[in-house]
Amino acid sequence: MSDPSETPEPDTGSKPKQLSPAAERALAEAEARRDELAEADRKRQRELGGRGGKDPARYGDWEVKGIAVDF
Repeated sequence: MSDPSETPEPDTGSKPKQLSPAAERALAEAEARRDELAEADRKRQRELGGRGGKDPARYGDWEVKGIAVDF
């Protein structure tokens, strides 16, 4: 009987798990969506002289002189 505290070695000689067609299609769609978002982000016009950081309207607070206020 083997010692229960010993962990078995991973099987390095086996093939990677085969994905179903639906899973492969979902991964391809997600990759395409990420590419579209990245392209849209590159095309978006940048604000000149803005405050920087994340959009306060989206995240629910505004920072003024180091103090964050909710609106």
